[in-house]
Amino acid sequence: MSKRFALLGIFATAVLQILWHGFLLPPERMPVTVVLGLALLPIAPAVILAIFRRPSAIFWGGVASLLYFCHSIAELWTTPAVWPLALLELGLSLWIIFCGNWAGIEAKLLKRKKSESA
Repeated sequence: MSKRFALLGIFATAVLQILWHGFLLPPERMPVTVVLGLALLPIAPAVILAIFRRPSAIFWGGVASLLYFCHSIAELWTTPAVWPLALLELGLSLWIIFCGNWAGIEAKLLKRKKSESA
């Protein structure tokens, strides 16, 4: 179940980047296609792998989410006008990381619970 949520977060991040940099706040000094290409570059491998149903898509989505996490924090600190979009990007990046690692977190919690009850 958490894998599906992670994949949903990967696609939502790609859509957010398209909406943010393509329609809601297009760049003033650079071509939109260049900015969209740069904005989608980190998440593109995860999207492509997810389309082909490869299990490594979640890993690469998590790696890309670390970059989007840093980008959203920088935008929150420097550009107050885009804080709703930056907060959404922050939430999506945390969502992907958390959902992608949920199986490991759950296994560790179950292992700890078994060792406490024994």
